[in-house]
Amino acid sequence: MSSVKNPLILRQLFHKETSTYTYLLACGNTKEAVLIDPVLDCVERDLKLLQELGVHLVYGMNTHVHADHITGTGKLKEALPDCKSVLGSKSGARADVYVAQDENVKFGNLALECRSTPGHTNGCTTYVLHEHEMAFTGDALLIRGCGRTDFQQGSPSVLFESVHSQIFSLPKHYKLYPAHDYKGFSVTTVEEELAHNTRLTKTKEEFIKIMDNLNLPYPKRLGKFCKITSSREI
Repeated sequence: MSSVKNPLILRQLFHKETSTYTYLLACGNTKEAVLIDPVLDCVERDLKLLQELGVHLVYGMNTHVHADHITGTGKLKEALPDCKSVLGSKSGARADVYVAQDENVKFGNLALECRSTPGHTNGCTTYVLHEHEMAFTGDALLIRGCGRTDFQQGSPSVLFESVHSQIFSLPKHYKLYPAHDYKGFSVTTVEEELAHNTRLTKTKEEFIKIMDNLNLPYPKRLGKFCKITSSREI
């Protein structure tokens, strides 16, 4: 018999244009739910799924302020007035609830531990669901990679320390769910990334050199994002 006391409803959703994952988590007992990293373009999809599953959204949560897409939190709140937005306390953007290191966000009988993981942005937060041995890493840790550090308060040195101290310190069997994937992967584990992450298995000095020489183009939707989010809650 399973030792898990509180069942979890988990759905991983995908926005093709920005390769973004949104996660619906709901307590199987109370039907209270959270959405992690909702995308504005997909709010109608998400609302339909909430209705189909018969769950009640209490929080729209963001792992960070996104440069490549506009969060759907504001539109979700328009449709669901009881829903509150959640964001890291160092994000610099508006939200109903700000979370800091070691705080918990409760939904039904479940709780997400908040771990500050800056380096991609100052406000990046990883959400850990210990009862089900999983974590939602945003852009701090991607499968076999990590988020870029060349804008949005990015720092390769800070990101390296964040991932190693807050994510790689989790039990090796914990599943890790990123905010993006560009190669067709959907989930990894701490153990896999400790062994196979092409950047974060390097020394800190090597990692900084790699990140400083990526020369990546800016996200194609960055200009649109900046114009819209300058005057709205994200």
